[in-house]
Amino acid sequence: MTANDIDHSAEVSDMRGRILAAASRLIAEGGGEAATTRAVAAAAGVQAPTIYRFFGDKRGLLSATAEYELARYVAGKENHAPHPDPVEQLRQGWDAHVAFCLSNPGLFAILIGDAIATGGSAAAAWGREVLRRTIRRIAQSGRLTTSEERALALVHSTATGVVLTLLQQPETARDPGMSAFARDTAIGAITRAADDGPSAGERRPQSAAAELRTALDGVAGLSPGERHLLGELLDRIAAAGA
Repeated sequence: MTANDIDHSAEVSDMRGRILAAASRLIAEGGGEAATTRAVAAAAGVQAPTIYRFFGDKRGLLSATAEYELARYVAGKENHAPHPDPVEQLRQGWDAHVAFCLSNPGLFAILIGDAIATGGSAAAAWGREVLRRTIRRIAQSGRLTTSEERALALVHSTATGVVLTLLQQPETARDPGMSAFARDTAIGAITRAADDGPSAGERRPQSAAAELRTALDGVAGLSPGERHLLGELLDRIAAAGA
């Protein structure tokens, strides 16, 4: 790669970044409708054809902008040291997620639209993986009372529903305790307290199965088929009766 190639690559990256930053500001001020290609081009100091060259059309621009901002947010979460208590980390992660979505309703609307149309973005998948790791830590502590997949789905869907409900209400009329109530209800449904749960001899089979499931990949002496079968059985036990 020559020096000219490097300079051109840096110029292209800078231009793309200016466009995304401009689109993000316009979305924050007036939602997706405000981020027209003409308005974004003017705010970024580029010609409209440049936007089409980078993003294809307005839909592509909006999706790329939402992906860009969500990736920045998730990266920020990744940089924080995990809380010693994984359940408390889940609470803090819920609060941060809801606050981010309520502060960025335009971006949230785009992300929801993308999730319906395409199943979501790479940044959204990254965010779910961060959530999954927290839930896995709860399972490893023996405090998860259902399967990881069910816990992940419950927390994700409940938090999304809370954001949708609050955004549909005037800001001054929102129930300030709604998110915390839903958070504690969801977390209470998938965990048991560390200090008042059953003793080791009385533990619910769901918690034991969820904990064992997290260690299955490290178990030696199993064929791939046996590992798959045992994982499926443990998932069924973890989700049973919940």
